[in-house]
Amino acid sequence: MTFTVTPHLNFDGDARAALEFYGAALGVEPTVVTYGQIGASEDPAWADRVVYGDVVTPDGFAIKAFDVWPHQTWDQGSNAFYAYVEGTDEAAITRLWHGLLEGAEIRQPLGPSAWSPLAGQLRDRFGVIWALDVPAAR
Repeated sequence: MTFTVTPHLNFDGDARAALEFYGAALGVEPTVVTYGQIGASEDPAWADRVVYGDVVTPDGFAIKAFDVWPHQTWDQGSNAFYAYVEGTDEAAITRLWHGLLEGAEIRQPLGPSAWSPLAGQLRDRFGVIWALDVPAAR
């Protein structure tokens, strides 16, 4: 049996925009399924909200997202989790960094660090904290 753990981001109406943004940053099209498409809500205001979405790259990067269910409490918190992306290709990490920069707050500039030849951290325009790095040789 094989297990895969995939970060799942929860939004309150911004899931589609976030998935499209992340898809563009990674160079792939996101999958987006709305509450209306599956008949999961009788409230017309929810018809275009995302019940399931993901961004998956050919090399295995995956992230999922949705808009929380109608009447479900949504609380993003301040730093409950990071989307931590580690990759061996410095150019690919740098491309992803630049793809996420629009509207971001840089928490740690992308560059050499004590633990990595290339690392950085930002909070994207949707409030998600991304930590990116290239692992040090072991």
